[in-house]
Amino acid sequence: MIKNPDMLKFIHLTDCQVASNGRAHEEHGASARLRAAIDSINNDHHDADFVVITGDLTSHGDDASYEAFARELRRLSVPSHLLLGNRDDVRTFRFHFPEAQRCDCGYIQGSKWTPFGLCLFLDTSQPGSTGGHYCEARRTWLEGVLRETDGPVMLFMHHLPFAIGASGGKDRQLGDEDAFWRLLEPHRQRIRHVFVGDALPVAADSWHGLAVTSMRGYAHGVRGTVHGAARAKDQQGLKHHPAASTYGVVMVSTEQTMVHMQSFMAHEVRFAV
Repeated sequence: MIKNPDMLKFIHLTDCQVASNGRAHEEHGASARLRAAIDSINNDHHDADFVVITGDLTSHGDDASYEAFARELRRLSVPSHLLLGNRDDVRTFRFHFPEAQRCDCGYIQGSKWTPFGLCLFLDTSQPGSTGGHYCEARRTWLEGVLRETDGPVMLFMHHLPFAIGASGGKDRQLGDEDAFWRLLEPHRQRIRHVFVGDALPVAADSWHGLAVTSMRGYAHGVRGTVHGAARAKDQQGLKHHPAASTYGVVMVSTEQTMVHMQSFMAHEVRFAV
């Protein structure tokens, strides 16, 4: 069931990177930013059907960080779906979130049916690597789901299957993107949208004709850099050009998928229009 029969509404949040006190990223206020994001969602978007957080829930994958993350998440007034990123630790995550969906091969992935498309939450994490991986076991699960269902599909994942020319190179991508695409290609007409994290800047892309939105990591989002405009040695400098903490407000109807970007920590002057 969804709250509005004419439209699916959900929130896309990513790269929280919450850390226990005194550890890297917490000095940037990651927990406070998550608190602000949840306050914003509860106040402005309590009519959303769910929230998807596409990985990097914590910065170090330790117990204290997941406890801090879970403490804030319990305040959220709508259901949530959690994905894993390169900074997450799967064993610690499972301990703190035993209710999280798992596929039959044990990975943190699952699905949610909606009248406007089947949402598929993918686990692209690979322990010990900043890059992603979607192994044969995970591909077999996804292939089975796609084969056994029909109708529109929306995909959610942490790693991008292509380069966007900012915030790192191939070492941050899905490493086996060719095999991943071969799996998806027979179903390309069904795939409405792909939602990814890890990019840090906001980007709207097209990959093999599929619409892709990468959301800004709110813990330390950066402004995007046009591909080729920044030399490799300048990439590290991106972290010195912060951008407003942002989440996506996604509205899906039969005819369209619309993604609004909402900055939730900006001190703006409000006015009537």
